[in-house]
Amino acid sequence: MKKQRNLTFKKTNEKNNKFSNRGITLIALVITIIVLLILVGVTIATLTGENGLLRKNTKCSRRKQI
Repeated sequence: MKKQRNLTFKKTNEKNNKFSNRGITLIALVITIIVLLILVGVTIATLTGENGLLRKNTKCSRRKQI
């Protein structure tokens, strides 16, 4: 009886492992995409904001021309 239970348990574990590996990969992909989108948003805000790098650059270049 014990051997039969162990075989059944091993088969069940193998099925669960296959399914959980796919799920973890999908979750990791979604999290990676979300993190990249957040980084892109922060970068765009830093470049084009009111005190963004692009505006600071134009201010400095105008001062140098004068």
